[in-house]
Amino acid sequence: MSILRNVKNLAPLLDRVLVQRIKPEAKTASGIFLPESSVKEQNEAKVLAVGPGAFDKDGKRLPMGVTSGDKVLIPQFGGSSIKVGEEEYTLFRDSEILAKINE
Repeated sequence: MSILRNVKNLAPLLDRVLVQRIKPEAKTASGIFLPESSVKEQNEAKVLAVGPGAFDKDGKRLPMGVTSGDKVLIPQFGGSSIKVGEEEYTLFRDSEILAKINE
């Protein structure tokens, strides 16, 4: 069994999107450190890789809604978690991504 050592070796298939949650700030703007229990897991993530897209009933490839580097809003639960070293990543289907965040 092969162990995944680098997330860059992971290429999503079909309409899958590989994301990494953006860690919430542990410090306020004024410099006060927040206890870990008060920092909730955020639903924002950065898209690291996207698959080529699923096929429609006529065999044509459907375009993906997001691209690598996009900042997105993801569901609180769901997806398939993948751990590489100490880092955690999640695979979602393109249709499960809630929104793209335009900055």
